[in-house]
Amino acid sequence: MHDHNLRYMTTTSELRALSEAHSAHNYHPLPIVIATAEGAWVTDVEGKRYLDMLSAYSAVNFGHGNPRLIGRVKEQLDRVTLVSRAFDHDQFGPFVTELAELCGKDMVLPMNSGAEAVETALKTARKWGYEVKGVPADQANIVTFQGNFHGRTTTIVSFSDDPDARNSFGPFTPGFRSVPYGDVEALRAAVDGSTVGVLIEPIQGEAGVNVPPSGFLRAVRDICTEAGALMIDDEIQAGLGRTGRTFAADHEGVVPDIYILGKALGGGIMPVSAVVADQDVLGVFKPGQHGSTFGGNPLACAVGREVVAILNEGTFQKHSAELGAYMHERLGRLQNVKAVTGRGLWAGIQLHGKARPVSERLKELGVLAKETHETIIRLAPPLVITKEELDWAVDQLEIALADA
Repeated sequence: MHDHNLRYMTTTSELRALSEAHSAHNYHPLPIVIATAEGAWVTDVEGKRYLDMLSAYSAVNFGHGNPRLIGRVKEQLDRVTLVSRAFDHDQFGPFVTELAELCGKDMVLPMNSGAEAVETALKTARKWGYEVKGVPADQANIVTFQGNFHGRTTTIVSFSDDPDARNSFGPFTPGFRSVPYGDVEALRAAVDGSTVGVLIEPIQGEAGVNVPPSGFLRAVRDICTEAGALMIDDEIQAGLGRTGRTFAADHEGVVPDIYILGKALGGGIMPVSAVVADQDVLGVFKPGQHGSTFGGNPLACAVGREVVAILNEGTFQKHSAELGAYMHERLGRLQNVKAVTGRGLWAGIQLHGKARPVSERLKELGVLAKETHETIIRLAPPLVITKEELDWAVDQLEIALADA
């Protein structure tokens, strides 16, 4: 097919046929082709509008086309977009300083994708374990939790218990111990003198927006402190306003040793991620030991700085907390639902049957959401959503559940 023919393909069926024919089938998207978006809404190539209740898995927390973020990026596009870390640029120092201050830490190591940031945190913990804690060479272990999702690199799927993410990708990276999420005694039993870190999602996203038992994050913090291990908090999906606080760990007043950030840090515009910790942790790196050509690029730093500025105002956190409480109150009254989990503007709706037909029916009704683990519908609307829009979305969900 010649390129000049592609520009005339404008229907959903034509464009989806291209995707099916020439894209690896590593996703199972809903039958929609989005062309434009604004706020909490997207419009497909045929002009139909949909309310986005997924926010690109929390990457679009501040809304599609957020004017502040788009304006900042357009301004930076005219200045400089990439120099690599071979040179400094005028956005880098301010970005790492402002992000460190937001987290109450000393240092930032910027990357691009969330999975890259997780890998960076794992390398940080191991290097710290050998050079600071004094763990014997190649004996470091990191404790993880069953049901957690941190990405799909070879190392990360080595400690995943999701068969789709793990099967046929071995041999796997050693050095990880997995325990049940929420089980304090299992965690305590798994930690020993060679444990360099405990990697946790403060709320499990991919697993169905699972909130841990009250006090669990505080127990993880205490166990790490007692064992001289790093508490590594993966806030990629849960953080940056989604749950009604800047970080999900804030709900228990817990401060981890390492924050892992991504998704919303790029404002829904580009991949921006970071590992944030104090100097005694991130200070273990020397030139040449870790890096990224695009990590910390001028465009990423510019949008990241504006995201930090927005978060410092606290408006989105407050809106998520207040409207999130209302959303959970409404979802709690739904019929044909087994359970509703989550916090803030983030919910997992556990169904008695398959969730895919419900997400497909929602799409027909003008609402975009997506299933996970076959029986759970996840909701994570942009934090700009209004009460009226949210009410309408839940109304459509009631219809979809009745039709299922």
